[in-house]
Amino acid sequence: MRWNLGLTCAAALSGFASKASADVFRDPDTGFSFSQKDVPITTNNDHITFRVAIPSPAPANQPYDAVVQIVAPVAAGWVGVAWGGSMTNNPLLLSWYNGGSGVVSIRRATTHTAPTIYTGATAQILKKGVKTNGTHWQVTAQCAGCTSFATTGSGTKTLNPAGSNRLAFAYSKAKPAQPGSATSPISVHDLFNYWEHDFAAAGNPQFADLVNRNL
Repeated sequence: MRWNLGLTCAAALSGFASKASADVFRDPDTGFSFSQKDVPITTNNDHITFRVAIPSPAPANQPYDAVVQIVAPVAAGWVGVAWGGSMTNNPLLLSWYNGGSGVVSIRRATTHTAPTIYTGATAQILKKGVKTNGTHWQVTAQCAGCTSFATTGSGTKTLNPAGSNRLAFAYSKAKPAQPGSATSPISVHDLFNYWEHDFAAAGNPQFADLVNRNL
């Protein structure tokens, strides 16, 4: 199912990104072209927009960096992306907005308990992609180690850069206990769900240059 951004989050964030097609956004601030998905969080058409950009070409069956952009209602205290499509055994990129700045934290859980800091991946905020307009906040970050990771035992999962990958999200209305710290404890999520994200539409030939420009 395709979710229409026309009258909801995208409209509220006019000027945050320009729409190029139903599933691709070209961000005038960062310069990235993002494959995007709009995921509902209430029955009133409230939703969170998830956008992904990757290198083009990206190596098949090998790690590659990714940039993720999250646009969420201000009521969202934190939002997390599970790169393997589940809570356990994959990198969890948590993000929130705090006092004019974005915060990102990479965590991982092996059971359905609070995830802990994960050192197998790193994330950097892209400041040009961080903003708020009073109704929504937006955070953009580059992640290394999110697209290829150990699962269980000796298994490794690598996301397909030329197709669809199952991602998952969680969000909480409560902010982290120490919102200025990327290692802050977080509350239990209020909602979670998953979707299929089109990585084939996420390619950026000048990916490395765009990352460096935004850093």
